[in-house]
Amino acid sequence: MANDYDIGIVGGGLAGLCLSLLAADAGYSVVLFEKEKYPFHKVCGEYISYESYDFLMLLGLPLADMNLPEIKNLQVSDVSGKLYNFKLDSGGFGISRYTIDDMLYQLALKAGVTVFTEEKVTDINFDHNNHIIQSNKRKITATIVAGAYGKRSNLDVKWKRSFIERKPDKLNNYIGVKYHVRTDFPRNYIALHNFKNGYCGISAIEDDKYCLCYLTTADNLSANDNSIQKMQEHILYKNPVLKRLFTASEFLYDTPLTISQISFDKKSQVENHVLMLGDAAGMITPLCGNGMSMAMHASKLAFVEIDNFLKGNISRLEMETNYTLAWKKCFALRLTTGRLVQRFMGNNSTAFVLKLLRGLPFLGKILIRATHGKPF
Repeated sequence: MANDYDIGIVGGGLAGLCLSLLAADAGYSVVLFEKEKYPFHKVCGEYISYESYDFLMLLGLPLADMNLPEIKNLQVSDVSGKLYNFKLDSGGFGISRYTIDDMLYQLALKAGVTVFTEEKVTDINFDHNNHIIQSNKRKITATIVAGAYGKRSNLDVKWKRSFIERKPDKLNNYIGVKYHVRTDFPRNYIALHNFKNGYCGISAIEDDKYCLCYLTTADNLSANDNSIQKMQEHILYKNPVLKRLFTASEFLYDTPLTISQISFDKKSQVENHVLMLGDAAGMITPLCGNGMSMAMHASKLAFVEIDNFLKGNISRLEMETNYTLAWKKCFALRLTTGRLVQRFMGNNSTAFVLKLLRGLPFLGKILIRATHGKPF
């Protein structure tokens, strides 16, 4: 029996939307499921390295006409508030997920992608070389399925993925908190301010707004009666730079966006014959600032193999193996570097590391280069 679609995509973030556009432009029938309704906000740092710029332009995003902030400098403070400045040789630009995801969604609709919003996928089964996608509203079949549903999903739990089974530790028990603000901060800078067991980033996005987003341990929140405001006042404000930033900025949300149970543990790139993209395949620590670029690049890597499989050039096993190898070749070093640097952030060793990088600038350049990819 013929499948309903050539390609099914679960998750309509950057990775899923970019893959849908590549596939639709190549003439494949594509269905995409997204549990939210566009446009919507996401917990995300909203800094995109320039490695993704040309790719997004080719997909149809008019980035050159949007007057987006160009970010070429990095400022970091240790837990005491002492500042250190570094150059970002490749740099990046700022744009909110609210804006870029919605623009890609509109392009996907124009390209002929079938998009089901406000619809949660509850199961994916592989049977007789076909996938059956079950949502809370319908059941469809697809020859290939890609999982681009983010950091953690009910599907991860159902499949007992390895990172779900691990006990809480220093790499898998974080929370993320995000605001949009208006404030006085250079629009060509991104800053990372450390505090006990966490760090907070700020960078410019469109419309003279800034993304203010921080990562910390679940223990920090529970120690403050699970109150975000109390945690900010008791922990983040001990860094005087953060205290000034939080008390002097105009907050544009009534309440912050939050996400819990964030894991930076290693993940598999294929589960039950589903190709994983974006954070579902592996999440880079936010201080490295390139999770969005990695998600988009992964969509391109996946499409190369999907296209070859659907054309009959390679087997399903070859498609899955090739994608896994390509993903690791592109991103394994970046994730390893991110995990290593993460261990030195938000504690007393941060100041030592920052002094070392300032005294030996070539080390800083190597570190930044290791977390930024080449244009794709």
